[in-house]
Amino acid sequence: MQTSRRKTALFPAEIVAMKQAGGGRKSNNLSVFVVVFSIFLFGCFMYNEDVKSIAEFPFSRPMGQEIQEDGSKSGDPVQESNSNEVDSTVWIGSRMKPRSQMSEETQETENLSLTVAKQEEKNIELPVVEEEEDDSDVELPPEDCDVFNGDWVYDNVTHPLYKEDECEFLTEQVTCMRNGRQDSTYQNWRWQPRQCSMPKFKPRLLLQKLRGKRLMFVGDSLNRNQWESMICLVQSVAPPGRKSLTKNGSLSIFRIDDYNATVEFYWAPFLVESNSDDPTMHSILNRIIMPESIDKHGQNWKGVDYLIFNTYIWWMNTFKMKILRGSFDQGSTEYDEIERPIAYGRVLRTWAQWVDQNVDPNRTSVFFSSMSPLHIKSLDWDNPDGIKCAKETYPIFNLTTRLDVGTDRRVFAVAVNVTQSMKVPVYFVNITSLSELRKDAHTSVHTIRQGKLLTPEQQADPMNFADCIHWCLPGLPDMWNEFLYSRIISHS
Repeated sequence: MQTSRRKTALFPAEIVAMKQAGGGRKSNNLSVFVVVFSIFLFGCFMYNEDVKSIAEFPFSRPMGQEIQEDGSKSGDPVQESNSNEVDSTVWIGSRMKPRSQMSEETQETENLSLTVAKQEEKNIELPVVEEEEDDSDVELPPEDCDVFNGDWVYDNVTHPLYKEDECEFLTEQVTCMRNGRQDSTYQNWRWQPRQCSMPKFKPRLLLQKLRGKRLMFVGDSLNRNQWESMICLVQSVAPPGRKSLTKNGSLSIFRIDDYNATVEFYWAPFLVESNSDDPTMHSILNRIIMPESIDKHGQNWKGVDYLIFNTYIWWMNTFKMKILRGSFDQGSTEYDEIERPIAYGRVLRTWAQWVDQNVDPNRTSVFFSSMSPLHIKSLDWDNPDGIKCAKETYPIFNLTTRLDVGTDRRVFAVAVNVTQSMKVPVYFVNITSLSELRKDAHTSVHTIRQGKLLTPEQQADPMNFADCIHWCLPGLPDMWNEFLYSRIISHS
């Protein structure tokens, strides 16, 4: 550019020199000058146009405009600036034209393309970006540590792990505070093993371990109690609209969409077939079982990644169990009565055989939870003025003798022996002794009876209406799930 300006500045001097040369050659020199001058002007014009084109070429735009979505690299004739305003220069094929030189048809096509592009941009559903939980700071208990041997420690800093009113999936049976309970200290007790420590509960880390997997509780209402607890422990990290609860017969499924994971519960109070298998209409006093029949239930457990079994409370209303002769499908009604531990052993051996034949230990982890205790007689914990578990606000401390709240230890021994003799490894979750200390954690009179919340008159009559079987949530079952959490994250 500077060179062209210098040449232009020299023209007057050259013209003067030509005039001084004079003579008959003046006209010829003038003609030559006009031709040379015209060529020179045309060259300058073309040079300036090339520089302008280079300046307007896309690679000379600011860095912010160089970053394009993958779709803009596919030869789309329409490009937008980062401000979403249409540029005055539009690419058409491999040529660039000012908008003023575009035909009306071309401009309409370009405007339509812009409209579609903007509409598609509005309709794009952004993927959910999940935060990966760092497990490097999770301290796991050693394999040889007995995590079930310990003490209850009051801890109102880390416990409860969630709040009752923040978990929409809790049923009215377990929402003790909402149902009128005044004290809340039962939520603040944490189990502390004597030889090690439990890892800090991280719901996102657990869901990462459960990604694309199924976790299923199988058993009675105590396992359902624990299932509700597990839902509340993990649901807080799932955004609204990305979690759901569905029920279909004996199977209830809580789904977390962003992890493609499910936490499920399957109703089978005896594990084997019984006349109490209906998931809603099962309040039957004359309970009858088929100890060797399990396949009808078992077909629903296949392919599950984590199976947590229990069966106990439904065995405790009679000293002897009724064993059906024949089958329910054939309409059989006659039965034999045998001692509870013998019947329990037959059932668990049937269950163990099913697990050994149908579970792939390379894929599925199996757990068996021991007996969840009852607190029916306050004399068991030296409270002669108490009425069952009603108005109990603290765990049992300062024991001078072994605590006995009526747990059938014969059944406990059967469960230990059977699970230890199986081909497929089974992790025995020994919740019994530590739960026996928690007379304060039951739903008591702050619950429902036959689907209805207890009336004030019924709440005032704990001898007849206190539920000393099930547990408030948040509460004791959360600790049971912390044992599962520790095992899952350390073996996955």
